[in-house]
Amino acid sequence: MNIENTQVQMRKGILEFCILHIISRGEVYASDMLEELTSAKIMVVEGTLYPLLTRLRKAGLVDYKWVESKSGPPRKYYTLTKDGETFLGSLDQTWTELVSSTKKIIANKNTKKK
Repeated sequence: MNIENTQVQMRKGILEFCILHIISRGEVYASDMLEELTSAKIMVVEGTLYPLLTRLRKAGLVDYKWVESKSGPPRKYYTLTKDGETFLGSLDQTWTELVSSTKKIIANKNTKKK
Protein backbone atom coordinates (compact mmCIF):
# COMPACT_ATOMS: atom_id res chain seq x y z
CA MET A 1 0.00 0.00 0.00
CA ASN A 2 1.33 3.45 -0.94
CA ILE A 3 1.17 5.92 1.97
CA GLU A 4 1.45 8.89 -0.37
CA ASN A 5 -1.81 7.98 -2.13
CA THR A 6 -3.66 7.84 1.18
CA GLN A 7 -2.16 11.16 2.26
CA VAL A 8 -3.23 12.79 -1.02
CA GLN A 9 -6.77 11.44 -0.62
CA MET A 10 -6.97 12.80 2.93
CA ARG A 11 -5.90 16.25 1.72
CA LYS A 12 -8.35 16.16 -1.18
CA GLY A 13 -11.11 15.29 1.26
CA ILE A 14 -10.73 18.60 3.09
CA LEU A 15 -9.83 20.77 0.11
CA GLU A 16 -13.32 22.20 -0.47
CA PHE A 17 -13.65 23.00 3.23
CA CYS A 18 -10.30 24.84 3.24
CA ILE A 19 -11.11 26.77 0.06
CA LEU A 20 -14.43 27.93 1.47
CA HIS A 21 -12.68 29.08 4.65
CA ILE A 22 -10.12 31.07 2.68
CA ILE A 23 -12.88 32.73 0.64
CA SER A 24 -14.92 33.43 3.79
CA ARG A 25 -12.30 35.99 4.89
CA GLY A 26 -13.20 38.31 2.03
CA GLU A 27 -12.52 38.78 -1.66
CA VAL A 28 -9.68 36.56 -2.75
CA TYR A 29 -7.85 35.96 -6.00
CA ALA A 30 -7.37 32.34 -7.11
CA SER A 31 -3.57 32.52 -7.14
CA ASP A 32 -3.62 33.73 -3.52
CA MET A 33 -5.77 30.72 -2.60
CA LEU A 34 -3.37 28.44 -4.41
CA GLU A 35 -0.40 29.95 -2.59
CA GLU A 36 -2.02 29.50 0.83
CA LEU A 37 -3.13 25.94 0.09
CA THR A 38 0.30 25.03 -1.22
CA SER A 39 2.12 26.54 1.76
CA ALA A 40 -0.22 24.62 4.08
CA LYS A 41 0.57 21.44 2.10
CA ILE A 42 -3.12 20.93 1.35
CA MET A 43 -2.82 21.22 -2.42
CA VAL A 44 0.01 21.59 -4.88
CA VAL A 45 -1.75 21.00 -8.22
CA GLU A 46 -3.12 24.16 -9.86
CA GLY A 47 -5.40 22.16 -12.18
CA THR A 48 -7.47 21.06 -9.19
CA LEU A 49 -8.38 24.54 -7.94
CA TYR A 50 -10.11 26.06 -10.97
CA PRO A 51 -12.56 23.21 -11.64
CA LEU A 52 -13.45 23.17 -7.93
CA LEU A 53 -14.09 26.93 -7.94
CA THR A 54 -16.30 26.51 -10.99
CA ARG A 55 -18.26 23.73 -9.27
CA LEU A 56 -18.69 25.86 -6.12
CA ARG A 57 -19.91 28.77 -8.22
CA LYS A 58 -22.40 26.60 -10.12
CA ALA A 59 -23.65 25.28 -6.77
CA GLY A 60 -24.29 28.87 -5.68
CA LEU A 61 -21.78 28.76 -2.82
CA VAL A 62 -19.31 31.28 -4.23
CA ASP A 63 -19.49 34.17 -6.62
CA TYR A 64 -16.83 36.26 -8.29
CA LYS A 65 -16.30 39.66 -9.79
CA TRP A 66 -13.82 40.89 -12.34
CA VAL A 67 -11.39 43.54 -11.15
CA GLU A 68 -9.14 45.48 -13.50
CA SER A 69 -5.44 45.01 -12.89
CA LYS A 70 -2.74 47.64 -13.37
CA SER A 71 -0.21 44.95 -14.24
CA GLY A 72 -2.11 42.71 -16.63
CA PRO A 73 -5.51 41.31 -17.51
CA PRO A 74 -8.54 41.62 -15.20
CA ARG A 75 -8.68 39.20 -12.27
CA LYS A 76 -11.51 37.19 -10.75
CA TYR A 77 -11.99 37.78 -7.05
CA TYR A 78 -14.11 35.21 -5.22
CA THR A 79 -16.53 35.73 -2.33
CA LEU A 80 -18.93 33.48 -0.44
CA THR A 81 -22.63 33.81 -1.13
CA LYS A 82 -25.21 33.64 1.68
CA ASP A 83 -25.77 29.99 0.78
CA GLY A 84 -22.00 29.49 0.91
CA GLU A 85 -21.87 30.96 4.43
CA THR A 86 -24.64 28.59 5.57
CA PHE A 87 -22.95 25.63 3.88
CA LEU A 88 -19.60 26.48 5.50
CA GLY A 89 -21.28 26.75 8.90
CA SER A 90 -22.56 23.19 8.48
CA LEU A 91 -19.12 22.01 7.40
CA ASP A 92 -17.59 23.68 10.46
CA GLN A 93 -19.91 21.68 12.70
CA THR A 94 -19.07 18.46 10.85
CA TRP A 95 -15.35 19.21 11.08
CA THR A 96 -15.57 19.78 14.85
CA GLU A 97 -17.39 16.47 15.28
CA LEU A 98 -14.88 14.62 13.08
CA VAL A 99 -11.88 16.02 14.92
CA SER A 100 -13.41 15.07 18.26
CA SER A 101 -14.29 11.56 17.10
CA THR A 102 -10.88 11.02 15.53
CA LYS A 103 -9.10 12.18 18.68
CA LYS A 104 -11.13 9.68 20.72
CA ILE A 105 -10.21 6.85 18.40
CA ILE A 106 -6.53 7.79 18.34
CA ALA A 107 -6.47 8.17 22.14
CA ASN A 108 -7.76 4.60 22.41
CA LYS A 109 -4.98 3.13 20.26
CA ASN A 110 -3.44 1.37 23.24
CA THR A 111 -6.73 -0.17 24.30
CA LYS A 112 -7.08 -3.61 22.75
CA LYS A 113 -10.41 -5.22 22.14
CA LYS A 114 -10.88 -8.45 24.08
